[in-house]
Amino acid sequence: MDVLRIGEFEILPGEQKKIKLPVAKLYTDADVSLPVHIIRAKKPGPTIFVSAAVHGDELNGIEIIRRLINQNKFKIIKGTVIAVPMVNVYGVVNQSRYMPDRRDLNRCFPGSAKGSLAGRVAHIFLNEIVKHCDYGIDLHTGAIHRSNLPQIRANMLDAETKELAEVFAVPVVLNSNLVDGSLRESAIKNETKILLYEAGEALRFDEFSIRAGMKGILNVLQHLGMKRKSSATKRKKIVPFIANGSQWVRANASGIVHNVVELGDQITQGQVLAEIGSPYGEVLDCVIATRSGILIGKQNIPLVQEGEAMFHVAYFSEDDEEIAEHIENVQEQLLPEHNDI
Repeated sequence: MDVLRIGEFEILPGEQKKIKLPVAKLYTDADVSLPVHIIRAKKPGPTIFVSAAVHGDELNGIEIIRRLINQNKFKIIKGTVIAVPMVNVYGVVNQSRYMPDRRDLNRCFPGSAKGSLAGRVAHIFLNEIVKHCDYGIDLHTGAIHRSNLPQIRANMLDAETKELAEVFAVPVVLNSNLVDGSLRESAIKNETKILLYEAGEALRFDEFSIRAGMKGILNVLQHLGMKRKSSATKRKKIVPFIANGSQWVRANASGIVHNVVELGDQITQGQVLAEIGSPYGEVLDCVIATRSGILIGKQNIPLVQEGEAMFHVAYFSEDDEEIAEHIENVQEQLLPEHNDI
């Protein structure tokens, strides 16, 4: 019998279990554990993890997983889904991106059983969760005071990963290099195909980002044959645009910001993206687009220091106007009045 062992727990085919995977104790002697929800079909198939809050202030992913596993219609027909809604439990409790030792968990993989607190969490997650998985979807948002348009970042040079990224079907896909110490780097070394979903802003729920993430995960599960395809899925197919690259446009002055563009907008080289003014009302300078593309990320706080990254622009081979219209159509499909997910 194919028994899945995670920590001290055993999960049989056809079982669902919610477990608490021990991590460490706080100095208050309180136990801290990772919440893990395992769903196994009776029929064998791929194993996939879905994780959120590797950065503790990135909350959209927690809500995506919570809604997904609580759907009455969420049933898989083969394989195993391992859902981890909070990897950095410490950060969630403190509403902080970081671990209590001020380390970025997503730079601490593969970690160590006897290392720092962040290293131990990374080690446990990698060895108790990722090592079992053929695939993974890691859910993120922009940093505090920054928003991202729903996008997938992945190794597009790998044919199967590229296919999964396109199947996820958010408006934009970026080929993303591996970062040393990241979960994605360690997962790939484990031969786990992984997608990184970026959408929304830290410490905030964004309905479009949540719905796009849920829909994307369901698309991947259906593509892998783990879930039956719905009639709605057959009717509506979103084909993402793959970016050739991207760059941040930075502030050329310090002051108070007045944005004139929004996420998903078509950007033209030479276009004014924002005005930067003084407290006395003068316009000190304008932030100008250095090349054409689509706005996929931006700073939200209306205060800026010279040199700070303000606007993240992706550029494509395709027509930018067509992409902007495509993004608008995707938003319309996934707004709350549409109840197909």
